Amino acid sequence: MTTKTAKSLKGKRVAILMTDGVEQVEYTQPRQFLEKNAIEVTLVAPKEQGDSIQGFNHLTPADSFKNELDIRDARAGDFDALVLPGGVANPDSLRLNNESIAFIREFARENKPIAAICHGPWTLISAGIVSGKRVTSWPSLREDLSNAGGEWVDEEVVVDGKLITSRKPADIPAFNQALFNALN
Repeated sequence: MTTKTAKSLKGKRVAILMTDGVEQVEYTQPRQFLEKNAIEVTLVAPKEQGDSIQGFNHLTPADSFKNELDIRDARAGDFDALVLPGGVANPDSLRLNNESIAFIREFARENKPIAAICHGPWTLISAGIVSGKRVTSWPSLREDLSNAGGEWVDEEVVVDGKLITSRKPADIPAFNQALFNALN
């Protein structure tokens, strides 16, 4: 990547919405990639600012991360894109949080990129933005996404308009590149 490309992304802001049970690598690798490309990243959670969020490596507790912005104070208008990492417990909890679902809907309403990986697309169902979209996810979500009106496909990364979805941690490089392209 050229310096010119990185400079063109300077000033872009991306929110990563997550909570306890997040698949750690689906948070850390996209964040590192975005920050390496001069993009400001903010961890947003349905917790008070400064509270810890427990990451996981599959079913094993891993690192914890400090929440940088309480979802109650977050506005889609302050960001250029949204990332929704997976892990099973993380999106399952977010689906039950009205502020988190409203935040996701705001990005869709404002036609801003939303990138969800692994189990992250579960939240898209609750936000009502899957119908008529071509999507992918961890295979166990296939039926849920299809029942919500999405066209589920088994591909590394799927881009449908401003919606970006991927299947698993091994897809993170393609996921990151698709998000980068959407921000250009």
